[in-house]
Amino acid sequence: MDARLEAVRDTVLARNPGESEFHQAVVEVFESLGPVHDRHPEFLEAAILERLCEPERQIIFRVPWTDDSGRVQINRGFRVEFNSALGPYKGGLRFHPSVYLGIVKFLGFEQIFKNALTGMPIGGGKGGSDFDPRGRSDAEVMRFCQSFMTELYRHIGEYTDVPAGDIGVGGREIGYLFGQYKRITNRYESGVLTGKGISWGGSLVRPEATGFGTVIFTEEMLKTRGSSFDGQRVVVSGSGNVAINAIAKAQALGATVVACSDSSGYVVDEAGIDVGLLRQVKEVERGRLKDYVLRRSGVSYVEAGSVWDVDATVALPCATQNELDGGAAARLVRNGLLAVGEGANMPSTRDAVAVFQEAGVLFGPGKAANAGGVATSALEMQQNASRDSWSFEHTEQRLTDIMVGIHHRCASTADEYGDPGNYVLGANIGGFVKVADAMLAQGLI
Repeated sequence: MDARLEAVRDTVLARNPGESEFHQAVVEVFESLGPVHDRHPEFLEAAILERLCEPERQIIFRVPWTDDSGRVQINRGFRVEFNSALGPYKGGLRFHPSVYLGIVKFLGFEQIFKNALTGMPIGGGKGGSDFDPRGRSDAEVMRFCQSFMTELYRHIGEYTDVPAGDIGVGGREIGYLFGQYKRITNRYESGVLTGKGISWGGSLVRPEATGFGTVIFTEEMLKTRGSSFDGQRVVVSGSGNVAINAIAKAQALGATVVACSDSSGYVVDEAGIDVGLLRQVKEVERGRLKDYVLRRSGVSYVEAGSVWDVDATVALPCATQNELDGGAAARLVRNGLLAVGEGANMPSTRDAVAVFQEAGVLFGPGKAANAGGVATSALEMQQNASRDSWSFEHTEQRLTDIMVGIHHRCASTADEYGDPGNYVLGANIGGFVKVADAMLAQGLI
């Protein structure tokens, strides 16, 4: 790391003890930024990095609710409004037992750069709760969401902070959250949340956008090597919304997706994952991959195994942070891996990224490759502001244009800073410079 940045890094890590995911995200960005400060010493003089690493606002609150047995439950809610230099805070809500302040801050920090890369006027933020919706009834999820929004509503707004979904927060949860916001405020402020249902202010393509966008970005990387998804053998981790739509898009482009996973294990389907059946099991029935295996012949299921043990030419990690480690990366490389596109946020460990880069594998970091979701959320905000709705084809083309643009920005920035093909450097510098310029222009705030 550039010596000028080491003191800043050390201060940031010391001020945020125990937040390992946030530390990881910060260090990964800092390692790219030395060349920027050679060209722009004004960024150091204005303490842009120190300010960028300190959220503008951190909100932690109690969420009391009653389960179906009448017992009072207490969860903790979070919203970290990280940076508004480019626009209102924008980023999802995650409901998962692993959520704590360090995870929310890592996600919010990544969101600053991701949102900048889209070219849309949106800042970076993130939120969530340690509530686990899995296994809960619809009535329990509704009561939790209503309690969560009863506190959160005072901090958000279409020109202030616009949450969306993330792990554990899908259309059901967004609906309950929006209903409570509307009830409390007495306003139909449709732009306050994204990921809404199509019939009440949502955007076509939004459910597909993160998975589709990851594949589009990866396709652009493959094109730089004279290749494409056509004929590739693909492994996808996860089996939620992002994973399902990444599978669908990759197979539409001619790939065969042979494996996907959930928290219990993974399935191998050499004929190619049946997307319709997977959607039915996971999205309609809220079931497990074991249920997929019971309904389809010729497939195998490995309980508690790593999906990265399956050979692939393209890997799309779409589950959660730090799921793909150095050992798994080395196995994939030995077995002929060509490209990795991160559909999740920081799913590859630092060791894994180093293995991929050293082997010359095309590597699309999450802040670039999975930016399609938040980009289409911004398109949803546009439609809400103009009281308009767009066709699926028009919106998908906008998404495609944005993802191609993000790839171009990352690739051209890497070229400009002397490291062609390094999408990590390109994404970090491309996003940072855009935000830093805006912060300088707006003064010391």
